[in-house]
Amino acid sequence: MTNPAGSLTIQRGKITRPQKATIFGPEGVGKSTLASQMPEPVFIDTEGGTHHLDVARFPEIKTWDDVVAATTELATTDHGFKTLVIDTADWLEKRLAEHVCRKANKDSIEDFGFGKGHVIVAEEFAKFLTSLDVLLKRGMHVIFLAHSTVKKFESPDQAGSYDRYELKLSKQVAPLLKEWSDLLLFANYVTKVAEGDSGKRRGVGGRERVLFTTHTAAYDSKNRHGLPEKLPFAFESVALVFGVQPPAPAPALPQKSMAERLDEVFAGRADKVRGFLVSRSQIKADGTWADIPANYAERILQDTAKFLDAVEKFSVAGGAQ
Repeated sequence: MTNPAGSLTIQRGKITRPQKATIFGPEGVGKSTLASQMPEPVFIDTEGGTHHLDVARFPEIKTWDDVVAATTELATTDHGFKTLVIDTADWLEKRLAEHVCRKANKDSIEDFGFGKGHVIVAEEFAKFLTSLDVLLKRGMHVIFLAHSTVKKFESPDQAGSYDRYELKLSKQVAPLLKEWSDLLLFANYVTKVAEGDSGKRRGVGGRERVLFTTHTAAYDSKNRHGLPEKLPFAFESVALVFGVQPPAPAPALPQKSMAERLDEVFAGRADKVRGFLVSRSQIKADGTWADIPANYAERILQDTAKFLDAVEKFSVAGGAQ
């Protein structure tokens, strides 16, 4: 296909490139641990929350300038890291707000008046997101971790409001991070509501952790990879998205038959066992282990030591028990 300016260069098919991702959820759900399993990660720990993990991290990240210095170092020096993890986005926004106030000689972001301070922070945050393109071009994934919060949401096309989980960021910064992300995962515990005999409802469970990948009324999420709506809370669930082939599941071992399991137990003492079983009318003299009644065979396998002890006593007594 041509045009007056010459021939067109057209590409087809999927393009593999580093991922821009955000993982958010309640405190303690395991976001940092999950991110530590990403390909060759290095952390910018803005809140000191990775002390329990054996990970590479930039030391002494206390100010916005420290954050910028760390990303600049990654962008300009040779290294083997493949993933930058910023832990967390909400603390990063705090560091940025402090930086904006310090530059303007303000005590608080509210001192700018009429929301102007939050607008400035959002503009600087957007510039920071753009600056991360250098890392993406160098082949690094960039992952933000963030806390979640529950906010009242009012849909413009419906009457009433409802609670939903959202990023714990300002209303100016949250949309920027969501739009920037290729992958927005909500990590949470699975809780079910049960009704007791008295009719009172209570939450049960709450130990299983999952990753939600698709937007619903209850939480923000998105993905551009066709992932299932809910995934197990494990790196293997998203490994392919980050260019990692998950390990193949171990092949299932063939199940041994009851007769094979009994043959292992009776090894070296088959004659004694046969005589004992014949005396108990559990098998005929010319029968096989497969002829032993299933319930009796299960009892043998459940307490093999007791059974073999009975066989030995029977044999010592000359088979006369």
